[in-house]
Amino acid sequence: MDDIGVPVTVPETVRRIVSLVPSLTEAVAATVPGALVGATDWCSHPADLDVARVRGTKNPDLEAIVRLRPDVVLANAEENRPADLEALRAAGLAVWVTRIETLEQAFASLERMFLHACRTSRPAWLDAAEDAWRRPAPADRRTAIVPIWRRPWMVVGRDTFAGDMLRRLGVDNLYAGHAERYPKVPLAELVARRPGLVVLPDEPYAFAADDGPECFPGLDCALVSGRLLTWYGPSLAEAAQALPHALVAR
Repeated sequence: MDDIGVPVTVPETVRRIVSLVPSLTEAVAATVPGALVGATDWCSHPADLDVARVRGTKNPDLEAIVRLRPDVVLANAEENRPADLEALRAAGLAVWVTRIETLEQAFASLERMFLHACRTSRPAWLDAAEDAWRRPAPADRRTAIVPIWRRPWMVVGRDTFAGDMLRRLGVDNLYAGHAERYPKVPLAELVARRPGLVVLPDEPYAFAADDGPECFPGLDCALVSGRLLTWYGPSLAEAAQALPHALVAR
């Protein structure tokens, strides 16, 4: 069964994989590159990825995916719509769905995905990532808000991978207890919370030095790589080293 408890019949030998999640695409490309035959338009890593493109995570070209004849389609409970995944199952395809909301879940889910969905061994980069994150939580802690969109403003809320990554680095999300995972919050309220840090990733909204920090006068802002903050794959080891430096206010 996959991460959401759905039984998945995967061939004993997997030669053709379609990934509908950018971070999983990077993970497969780094582990079994010859098996990857399709990915979304948003799958940007590795930079030289040369496979069929099947549109986006939320609007995949289902007919194109079926034509690729994959042995398995890799998806994620947050990134992909249940209706699309059900349509692929109805077309006779094996669909493996991951659910990752914490770093520990990422390690366990990726190992299971490679062993059972990709029919390959645990990759060395996953060992390196686990080793990189074996660290005590910092004693000194800061509060933060993490906008991911503007017009309207949206922030990271409860039960998110990004929130767990920050928590492990000594940064506590002020909206971790919100009822929604990605709540819409007026800018005035965000500023009024007076967080110790405003974390501005470059995806899904591309916050930049001239687009975002000006909205939070008097507050410390840190521009960070969205890939390092939200992707689960080979970038995890790099994130353990780079994120602490990126979270220093500029």
